[in-house]
Amino acid sequence: MFGKSAKEDATVVAMLASALRRDISFGALLPDQKLKIEELRQRYGGSNHSMRESLRLLSAEGLVEATAQRGFRVTSATEDDLRDIIMVRSEVEALGLRLAMEAGDTAWEGRVMAALHALRKAEDTVRENPNDLNALAWDEASRTFFASLMEASGSPRVIHLQAKFFDQSRRFRLALLREGRLDFERRRARQEALLAAVLSRQADAADAILKQEIEAELRAEP
Repeated sequence: MFGKSAKEDATVVAMLASALRRDISFGALLPDQKLKIEELRQRYGGSNHSMRESLRLLSAEGLVEATAQRGFRVTSATEDDLRDIIMVRSEVEALGLRLAMEAGDTAWEGRVMAALHALRKAEDTVRENPNDLNALAWDEASRTFFASLMEASGSPRVIHLQAKFFDQSRRFRLALLREGRLDFERRRARQEALLAAVLSRQADAADAILKQEIEAELRAEP
């Protein structure tokens, strides 16, 4: 009985966290906005306990911050935050990719190729119709592609950090999408070049292209 209740509670927390994560990413919950438990319950449902646990989960991901008064607010999204996220993602993902290129087999290469193909289809769809549903599908395809590059690294911590900081960068990426400031043609060319470098095990080239791609997906290209 207790096991079932705990499982149900975890499911509710995960659902609430997913809804909050989505609304933070799309700007429905604004940077630095105070998050009051009762207001959030009226908007999303759940109990005080489940909502607080959801906020703690998002706090661990870096999307929410606990305040000195034991409340919560959405993490800020300043230029300094963006610069820091780009720097950390670049270093973590470059390390993960180098490790994966050293250890990865043909099965890993196939997963990277499949992830890029899925991303390409999602990009075509979101360019034609950039509604929220297509934007979420595109964002998930982006997540899968970047994660696939780390898969063969053999480092669970690198993989965990990549996922964490990718989530923290979603607001910036989706904002550029909403504003029509992503150059998809240049992205396509860069991603194909990245794949070619990965398949041919050109580590330095792959490192440089990956860092360019991370920068370009978070900051509008000139």
